[in-house]
Amino acid sequence: MPTLPWTVPNHARPGTEAYAMASRFEVRSLADVPRFFLKSLAAWRQVKSAPGALGASLIAQPLKRTFYTLSAWEDRDALYAYARAEPHRSIMTGLRSTMRDSTFTFWEVPAERLPLAWDEGKQRLAAEAAKSRG
Repeated sequence: MPTLPWTVPNHARPGTEAYAMASRFEVRSLADVPRFFLKSLAAWRQVKSAPGALGASLIAQPLKRTFYTLSAWEDRDALYAYARAEPHRSIMTGLRSTMRDSTFTFWEVPAERLPLAWDEGKQRLAAEAAKSRG
């Protein structure tokens, strides 16, 4: 299971809250995995220079067709600005047809608790998926 470790593009100011996000993506077939993985690496490079990015990590489970991201941002606006910027914007649009499922969850966390823990991110994703299933 390839994991890109927590990377800190910008340091959080002590005493502030970070806006956290965890995501889970599942592609439709094994044939979609290489393309999704390569595109995710381009988005990863973008995170490393994104204004307001406080940290990020990625887990790829290619044989399960599943990818996870975990990231922290100065605020919601910084995350949304990243999502709207290139190449992320085109990546999202271009990969939409290959997606089987995706789940996102967001929360606030004291900056002192960074880096985020994968256990918490995956628990929050599971709770969000259960909530959306009804």
